[in-house]
Amino acid sequence: MRDKSELTTLRLHQLLPLLAEGKVSAVEVAEAYLARIEEVDGEIQAWAHLDAKYALEQAKALDRHRKYGRPLGGLHGIPVGVKDIVDVKGLPCENGTVIDEGRRPPRDATCISHLREAGAIILGKTVTTEFAFYNPSKTRNPHDPSRTPGGSSAGSAAAVAANMVPVAVGSQTNGSVIRPASFCGIVGYKPSAGLISRQGVLVQSPSFDTLGVMAHSVEEAALLADAMVGYDDKDPAMEPIAHPRLYAQAMSEPPVPPKLAFVPTPAWELTEPDLREGFDELLRELDDGAARRDLPKPFDHGHSMHRAVHLAEAARHLARYEQKGGDRLSDAMKEVFEAGRQVNAIDYIVAKDGIGLLNDALEELFRYFSAIITPAAAGQAPGLDTTGNPAFCTLWTYCGVPAVTVPLLVGKDGLPIGVQLVGRKGEDGRLLRTARWLVKRLSVVEAEATA
Repeated sequence: MRDKSELTTLRLHQLLPLLAEGKVSAVEVAEAYLARIEEVDGEIQAWAHLDAKYALEQAKALDRHRKYGRPLGGLHGIPVGVKDIVDVKGLPCENGTVIDEGRRPPRDATCISHLREAGAIILGKTVTTEFAFYNPSKTRNPHDPSRTPGGSSAGSAAAVAANMVPVAVGSQTNGSVIRPASFCGIVGYKPSAGLISRQGVLVQSPSFDTLGVMAHSVEEAALLADAMVGYDDKDPAMEPIAHPRLYAQAMSEPPVPPKLAFVPTPAWELTEPDLREGFDELLRELDDGAARRDLPKPFDHGHSMHRAVHLAEAARHLARYEQKGGDRLSDAMKEVFEAGRQVNAIDYIVAKDGIGLLNDALEELFRYFSAIITPAAAGQAPGLDTTGNPAFCTLWTYCGVPAVTVPLLVGKDGLPIGVQLVGRKGEDGRLLRTARWLVKRLSVVEAEATA
């Protein structure tokens, strides 16, 4: 048997065959990750709720399942971290607030049921910011503990980056998957709206709430998301359509080399010098594979329209917390509620209508380009007094289109900076395939440069 600590350094394509063949047990894998958490989480603080007995009971059941020769799921024996706004039966779900302290849901969220069906081990709950909003959490960035891991999926991003879990579930209502993945130097994938069920997940802004995933590679992100996809009539955003087969499409080769549209977006002026330098170099490497395109004028209003819908819906759907324990809310959260109440009905309706209009405007780009390439964040992770600016994700969350960030750039302090790819709504598999192609192409360029 190999050294257990080595198991936490293996990627899923290495680990899954070992588990399937019985060369490594699910218990051994779970124990390895629990030991890793014990070793490093004291400083990083990525976990909100961890129950070793609970994790090992799942692992033992999976080992028995394999021993009896039963069919194995696509994630058999793989530990998964779950953001603490997603209901998991058997674990607390406190939504990042003391008001929900001790809350234990009676059943799994739909996406957790799908993960269990795939054979995943729910290792524990990862830290979220208060109600998955902007107020910084206790979690630290594994690359530099004096900096933020981002938010609101802070714990999920930090846990994956520190090899405390191979993959994790996050969520995004503005920039809460893409931004922390960028700051922590991992892959973050936010699917198209309506692809993964949100039943059993904290409702903040139903127009934008989207479950996403964190991983070390595009392939692993696709594999995890693939297991979570499945129609659920309890989520009104979903439609009964054919399974997109994300992993299979991500692993396929593009029929022709993808063309990328470099879109600075209205937030470009917020970028830091090292990010701009990195993008210049990246675009030079892509040569004729990328061309600059500016967004149509209506996108200038995208951030304000997202804000109107986001704040109004948050004030409505989280109002029960203000009634239940308003004195225990942070000042930042109280300001959110107050701002949401100030949004008038006409502005809200106009902002909702704008979602379709901006998606129509994107069609001109996607007619000629495989994906948009744009920053995932302004630059490196900032300090602990903020979770970073989500402005580079806002438009894409507003439109409900898929986005993925890959750690391709390095900042002036040696910290990771993500590059974001954005695709047409519903074409998630194609976007993941394009992201994988981009990583491979740049790896070849780097290898040739160092040869």
